[in-house]
Amino acid sequence: MQPMPFSAERVSVALGLCVVMLASLPRFMVGGHSTRQTLIVMGVVLVAGAAVAQWRLLPHDARKQLPRLCLRLVLMLLAGALVMGAWHALFTTWISWEVFISHAATCGLLMHAISLWWRPKRHK
Repeated sequence: MQPMPFSAERVSVALGLCVVMLASLPRFMVGGHSTRQTLIVMGVVLVAGAAVAQWRLLPHDARKQLPRLCLRLVLMLLAGALVMGAWHALFTTWISWEVFISHAATCGLLMHAISLWWRPKRHK
């Protein structure tokens, strides 16, 4: 049996990817990279559109799981901020807040995506 091409987990990761892309925008604004800003905004629109399309295809039971997964994503983003704050405090000199939030969001999304792999599979 083929796995479903859409799931609540994938929607939550897509939302997290939108957050990561939005968190990197200030970094490119400060650097004056307008082309990269435009590309990131286009990427956010495309990924958000794909997330909405996948959300619409989800069965009702999977839609019920999404708020819990989004809360988990927020917690992982906060944990990513703590991890990157500790990392930069111990191993680097102070970096700008733009770079810090970009690194923190990326770390949080990675922790969220990896933690989804460790969940036990549910059998129907």
